[in-house]
Amino acid sequence: MVVSGVCIWATTTFMTFPSACLPPQASFFPVKEAPMLLPGTFKNKVAFITGGGTGLGKGMASTLSALGAECVIASRKLDILKKTADEISHKTGNKVHAVQCNVRDPASVGAAVDSVVSQVGLPDVIINNAAGNFISPSEKLSANAWKTITDIVLNGTANVTLEIGKRLIKAGKGAAFLAITTIYAETGSGFVVPSASAKAGVEALCMSLAGEWGRYGLRFNVIQPGPIKTKGAFSRLDPAGVYEQVLLDRMPVGRLGTPGEIANLAAYLCSDYASWVSGAIIRMDGGEYVLMSGEFNHLRMVTKDQWSEFESMIRKTKNES
Repeated sequence: MVVSGVCIWATTTFMTFPSACLPPQASFFPVKEAPMLLPGTFKNKVAFITGGGTGLGKGMASTLSALGAECVIASRKLDILKKTADEISHKTGNKVHAVQCNVRDPASVGAAVDSVVSQVGLPDVIINNAAGNFISPSEKLSANAWKTITDIVLNGTANVTLEIGKRLIKAGKGAAFLAITTIYAETGSGFVVPSASAKAGVEALCMSLAGEWGRYGLRFNVIQPGPIKTKGAFSRLDPAGVYEQVLLDRMPVGRLGTPGEIANLAAYLCSDYASWVSGAIIRMDGGEYVLMSGEFNHLRMVTKDQWSEFESMIRKTKNES
């Protein structure tokens, strides 16, 4: 909350904030989004990214394109894809292709992959980023709501992975697969149960195939992002705009992540620099997971004066025992 230009941290009360206040430690953790790998790292490589028109997918496509990849971005909305493809291509000077694809539909996935192969060949990098999510009390979920999310997230990832993976194996071509999940794929989370369940399934899929398909030259890794403020995600998960400050207050580094930061990690994992990395699940969340899971981490709110009082009480207890 902002009072006379001063940030007042509210960690226990759910309330509306006129604008989110960054905790002071955020200044120690600057955002660096420029590609960290060498120019040309992905030269002569093809990258296929689902959900590539906006948000994290757009960020990853932008970074891979800047590093020399010929990117193919896919989603259901061709108009958005074409706009994004033109924008990235104009910025990087590398061709970006837009392919319409409904990951829930195996036939649509097959047609999209046919199009990719005919234009640029089989991909060297496959990023399963397409996702769907919304908040809801679980007792209000319909069967259709459950199916919609799990079809996009879990079945969609399986459709893309199996379609491309089988073709790669047949062609004797290696590739790097990457899936984008979330930190609550590991812990579970109320109010987003379809997403949590589906993302956990995606992680199991990737770990299983990392073991089974490594012999074919295929690597599989996962990134678990923490809170990233993108327009699409926040409009569905924080429609009232009340939750950003709560997220900031439980973030040890004091700020949310950015698409460019996720993109740099994604680029590394999909590059030859990470050729010995397979079957990894990498959490990138500003420390949120460890702060929320530590039983006594709430003591960070105790002031110096309160600590002095606590220590006095503890010493008194020792003397009485």
